Amino acid sequence: MKPINLKEKHNAFSKQWHPHQIAIVDDMQVILAKIRGEFVWHSHEHEDELFQVLKGTLYMQFRDRTEEVKEGEIIVVPKGVEHNPMTKNGEEVHLLLFEKQSTAHTGDVKHELTQSHYPKI
Repeated sequence: MKPINLKEKHNAFSKQWHPHQIAIVDDMQVILAKIRGEFVWHSHEHEDELFQVLKGTLYMQFRDRTEEVKEGEIIVVPKGVEHNPMTKNGEEVHLLLFEKQSTAHTGDVKHELTQSHYPKI
């Protein structure tokens, strides 16, 4: 039970679209990620996802609209909703995610960016 410095943890890795687990809360995991560009359209049939933007601007695409999520804001993607996170103009965005440990990185979609293991840092 020690404080976790998010900036220090983000500085510990550089890979884009490769989540890193920093804590477990009951059956939920707290994840940090760095993203740049566009990800992959996917959904999570049984799990919600919470995204908090720590640095930059996230553009969360949905099939009917795109939501701009600025630094210091969160967005919750409900289970079953297809989404595609992205950034613009080459900006690197730092995220904190909160999701069930059972949540697959890209849901049922298999893609070259799909990760099956999140390193613990």
